[in-house]
Amino acid sequence: MVLEVRLFAILRERAGAGSLSVELPDEGATVRDALLALGRRSEPLASALEKMPVVMAVNREYAESGDTLAAGDELALIPPVSGGDGTEAIGAAAPRARARVREDELSADALSRSVATDHTGAIVTFQGVTRDVEKLEYEAYVPMAEARMLAILEQTLEHHEIERIAAEHRIGAVPLGEPSVVVAVAAAHREGAFGAAREAIDRIKAEAPIWKREVDGSRAEWVDGTPPPHG
Repeated sequence: MVLEVRLFAILRERAGAGSLSVELPDEGATVRDALLALGRRSEPLASALEKMPVVMAVNREYAESGDTLAAGDELALIPPVSGGDGTEAIGAAAPRARARVREDELSADALSRSVATDHTGAIVTFQGVTRDVEKLEYEAYVPMAEARMLAILEQTLEHHEIERIAAEHRIGAVPLGEPSVVVAVAAAHREGAFGAAREAIDRIKAEAPIWKREVDGSRAEWVDGTPPPHG
């Protein structure tokens, strides 16, 4: 079988393409086999894979190297995400949570209005804003990033006494002073809203497959990150 492997951020640049095809046995092929075949196709990519910790995802779920593959599977390689450390497992989505990855400008006011209810006594918003450089360029594995963000928000609902929570992350170029991520939380009281906003943004930065590159004049560098928690 022929399998397409999706690549992102620095791996995409090293390979010179957003995906590469590899030929594998029809039965019994594993994620490890796909990685070996991928390395044979591209020496720069093989070198990058040797030097950095990479997490694999099959059909938008984190996978281990020994997991088997079937025709039609979507295999993606997730380089370290441009965030912090994350440790909690990821659960399912909840109707009071909303997550979106988008290319247009973000609005904290609009997101705040979207979470408000008649019982809301506190709304806390967080905005992550480009600083120090001309712009940040964001890239994401969009379907998986939205699913992970939504799952994080659902768990945040369970951990804090809040009513609703929403998060949006921008991709593409985000100029100096503009927000790249916004989280809004509505609750009856401020304690729950503050705690939920902090948990949500910390985990989104650590776990969602989103990468950023700093661009300042002629300088363009991917921001170092850590492998997202999985398994």
